[in-house]
Amino acid sequence: MGKTVPLTIDGKDVEAASGQTILEVAREQGIYIPTLCHYSRTTNVGACRVCVVEVEKAKSLVASCCMPVSPGMIIKTDSPRVKAARKLIVELLWASGDHNCLNCEQNGACELQNLIYWLEIEKPRFPIEHPGYDIEKTNTMIQRDLNKCILCGRCIRACNEIQVNEILDFSQRGSRAKVGPAFDTDYIDSDCYFCGECADACPVGAITFKQARFAGRPWEVKKVKTTCTYCGVGCQMDLNVHDNRIVKVTGNRAYEQPNEGSLCIKGRFGLDFISHPDRLTTPLIRKKKGGELVPATWDEAYGFISQRLFAIKKKTGPDSIAGLSSARCTNEENYLFQKFMRAVIGTNHVDHCARL
Repeated sequence: MGKTVPLTIDGKDVEAASGQTILEVAREQGIYIPTLCHYSRTTNVGACRVCVVEVEKAKSLVASCCMPVSPGMIIKTDSPRVKAARKLIVELLWASGDHNCLNCEQNGACELQNLIYWLEIEKPRFPIEHPGYDIEKTNTMIQRDLNKCILCGRCIRACNEIQVNEILDFSQRGSRAKVGPAFDTDYIDSDCYFCGECADACPVGAITFKQARFAGRPWEVKKVKTTCTYCGVGCQMDLNVHDNRIVKVTGNRAYEQPNEGSLCIKGRFGLDFISHPDRLTTPLIRKKKGGELVPATWDEAYGFISQRLFAIKKKTGPDSIAGLSSARCTNEENYLFQKFMRAVIGTNHVDHCARL
């Protein structure tokens, strides 16, 4: 067992592990400290200052997400001084952007909105100044509205430290500071891989999934856990379903391995085929060369396949038959397919689409 550190938090004596931050200890003790810029598995930056707490003998309030605990530390997470600081910070964030919840896709799932309500803020004491940025709609997958950006940096760290794509960063300074690819280009003109990690990380409505626009409010959407079918990794993800239609796909960090909430462009945006009108929903059989494809039952389809394979094998031998498997099958299904080709058909002419 590692070295422990005794401290007091909100009048409660606790033992913390050496190296833990105040925020980590508070969460272990069931004490709520609000955050906006904090994002697990990335660097603690203390940018938003919403998580500030009062530490006895400290010169000022400290960011709990960055401050490691020390022996004898006495911490207050909900003192009048802390509450006043949090309100001031949140009001400044509110006043510095266009946080119109009426048509925002994150309405009901916005961390800033929840924090404003939790702090019981009726309206900001400062005049609201709209930054005046154009909304980026130049690609088909991700929409960016920098007027809603709170400069928390979560999208940057998700891009650079989790996906390691290194596309996003801060540019300019002060009131003109903004987030984006190099040279202030749109996503479509940058080296962006469109994995969507930035949209999952955004705590407000600054980065959203374009195909989900006006397709369902967060409280109307049902999240269904599933496994991505695009490769054999087995990434876990949530299908966001509304009116029996997949609105968008989101990662869920609570599912942990193998992907810990991260997805690629295929898993995130490659599911339009599910509701596509051209999708095959029943087997089709062409009984003679040049003939029309006609609908059939599964029993008819399997019977036709069996008859044709048997006839070809009898006439020209097993090596006249070849099989091509799919990366979208499970490893077990691919194993069974090659076993079928080798043991049943009797040929080694079997390959996999991942080699193409």
